[in-house]
Amino acid sequence: LAKQEGIRVSPSTVRRIRCQANIPPKRKRRPAKVHRPRDRKPQTGMLVQIDGSFHRWLEDRAEPMALLAAIDDATGKILAAVFRRQEDTEGYFLLIRQMIEQYGIPMSIYSDRHMIFCSPNEKRSIEQELAGESVPLSQFGRALKDLGITHIKAMTPQAKGRIERLFQTLQDRWVVELRLRGIQTLEEANQVLPELIKEHNEKFAVAPLEPESAFVPLEPGQSLDLILCFRDQRIVGPGETISYRGKTYILDVPNSSPTIPAKTPVEVRKTLDGRLFVWYKGKPYPLMEATRNKAAKTPEKKKESSEKKSYKPGPDHPWRKYRPTNSKELKPA
Repeated sequence: LAKQEGIRVSPSTVRRIRCQANIPPKRKRRPAKVHRPRDRKPQTGMLVQIDGSFHRWLEDRAEPMALLAAIDDATGKILAAVFRRQEDTEGYFLLIRQMIEQYGIPMSIYSDRHMIFCSPNEKRSIEQELAGESVPLSQFGRALKDLGITHIKAMTPQAKGRIERLFQTLQDRWVVELRLRGIQTLEEANQVLPELIKEHNEKFAVAPLEPESAFVPLEPGQSLDLILCFRDQRIVGPGETISYRGKTYILDVPNSSPTIPAKTPVEVRKTLDGRLFVWYKGKPYPLMEATRNKAAKTPEKKKESSEKKSYKPGPDHPWRKYRPTNSKELKPA
């Protein structure tokens, strides 16, 4: 009301007018459960909470969609946000990239235990633990490990209460803002997100206890394209060929470049824009789809006849010299 119509009234007045008009509240007010509050981190960037909220952000103008957001624990500031059709790994990669490009790399990230963040094979057996096998990571977990970010996984929704309350606030405010701006599609909603984030931070963000920032820049040589990507394990075939998603690829490097021996385990990385690289000994090698004349052809082995050849003894073989004795000569006289 104050922003759009220039009308300034207290919340109690709005509630009284709403009750007189028999307009129910947006959600039922249930008595809140008492949870032990957790103090904010003293520095910005020490802890970032991430989560997604699937909601009718555009009401009946479009299908429900997910808002992925990252909030700083020390200040309550929205660091990044993106609308997606649903919660997915690519969306969280875009979210982390947006945050790093604007602020830097945080010390730790707090999330729930969604399969995007936790590998389904994360639990190791006793035999695997005794053998010293490492815990398998999800695609998102591998990216955080390369960035040096500590990943903390909440056990309950109450543990990440700040971002849960953030989504409650955004569902009340941003749904109306998107309606007033005439937003009809997901793409249009993403275009106005920077402005909505700026207005929210100016109104709700608080100052940190300590002025120093815990965000750090990317290290020299680090590439977000090759970190925030999808990874799969492959074995190099003859002629430096690699089979990936039903297609054959070869290394797109000059002939003078060092080769990767056949049968070598490598990691194939697919960037968000669709490029493919082989990660070998800490270096990326671009891949290109192999045509028939470029693909290495393995020499075909001559098929051996399944029929066995009969053995024919030579003329000097003892069997040739054998002469059976006449049965009549064996009879006694």
